[in-house]
Amino acid sequence: MTEEILKAIPIFFLTMLKVISGPIGGYLAGLSMLATVLVTFSGMMASVLLFTFFGTWLREKILHRFEKKNQKRFTPKKRKLVTLWKKYGLVGVAVLTPLLLTPIGGTIVAVSFGSPKQKIILYMLVSAAVFAVGMTFAIYEFGDFVMPWLKEWFGIGA
Repeated sequence: MTEEILKAIPIFFLTMLKVISGPIGGYLAGLSMLATVLVTFSGMMASVLLFTFFGTWLREKILHRFEKKNQKRFTPKKRKLVTLWKKYGLVGVAVLTPLLLTPIGGTIVAVSFGSPKQKIILYMLVSAAVFAVGMTFAIYEFGDFVMPWLKEWFGIGA
């Protein structure tokens, strides 16, 4: 039990940054499927909660120091986010957060467009649960087929 917890800690922190690292890391570390689902879900939700409640404070107190003075307001990347928001709203951001955006990025987009914190947490909770179960199942079911290719592609164990 202690060994499984020690294996899960770095996977938890990686999942806070990129959700797909949870199922892949859990599979490679030899965690049970249930432990991998729980670590993936809790890692994403920890990041969502952190940036939902402290995102504005972080931006005002810390990140503004690193912003460029003459930064363009409307860049192609920002326009894509605005288009995404106008077309799909919070549901679209929550669905794309595990797939394309990171938990941090998706939460910052949702907070910056003024969504209520309760809705952000609820939609991200559903998204995290569905993604954690679905991707963990897929990785554990097809892992023997996919992992050699992923290891080669990412340079793991070379």
